[in-house]
Amino acid sequence: MNDAVERAVACDAELDASGLNCPLPLLKAKLELNRLPSGAVLKVTATDAGSQRDFRAFAKLAGHELLREEVEDEVYRYWLRKA
Repeated sequence: MNDAVERAVACDAELDASGLNCPLPLLKAKLELNRLPSGAVLKVTATDAGSQRDFRAFAKLAGHELLREEVEDEVYRYWLRKA
């Protein structure tokens, strides 16, 4: 992995919300973000397909930055920078 990609996926905290259905992945992510300082990056792993819509809307409405999202074999990963 090159340095630019490594920096893009670096995180301060991780949350594994695999196996949880909507709205639990988002609710757990909100709780974790509340514990983090502004500017920190949270990586979330989820298996609920609805999480894509939820995390995009949440980031936009709450003012957080969705740095990256990826999908691989029905596993969804999000990197959120706290506002």
